[in-house]
Amino acid sequence: MPPGQTTIKKLLRWGIDHACITKTNPKIDLKTYALVIEGDIQEPSTLSWNDIQKLPKTESMSDFHCVEGWSVLGLKWEGVQFKHIVDLARPKETAKSVTFECADGYTTSLALEELSSDGVLLAYKLDEKPLEEGYGFPLRLVVPDKYGYKSALWVTRIRFTSKKELGYWEKRGYSGTADAWKDDRFTR
Repeated sequence: MPPGQTTIKKLLRWGIDHACITKTNPKIDLKTYALVIEGDIQEPSTLSWNDIQKLPKTESMSDFHCVEGWSVLGLKWEGVQFKHIVDLARPKETAKSVTFECADGYTTSLALEELSSDGVLLAYKLDEKPLEEGYGFPLRLVVPDKYGYKSALWVTRIRFTSKKELGYWEKRGYSGTADAWKDDRFTR
């Protein structure tokens, strides 16, 4: 268990069990949903929900660590490994980071290297059920070993960049690396 964390039994749903930035979760229609992949890449694309469902799926077990000090152990996620998105996009040599934009205006970014592990997913299921709105329906990023604010909800755009961009929480003093195992919560 990372330092400063206490376990709870169930992942909190954004806007339902947990305080939220927006008053309501965004309403997303799968018929019109699109995931835009752009930036410093050779193959920009826009994937429909049907396109995403056709990508190779994987299951991954991981723990979730909130910067507020709670953790949920042994969550079973299902979705697309981020490595597969990288293969589709074919980043240019200049691409060093990735910014995730969400349907509610939230943003976060990570170094491309941090997204290379097998457990990093664009998830659409949690514990064998489709994601609920409060868990990031229809698609959320899952980044084990990082605090939860890096696991963006309602992802609609992925932008490969040459420099790491500050996301919502990073602009407000939270750590850009968010390493739960190093207790890296805030900019020092």
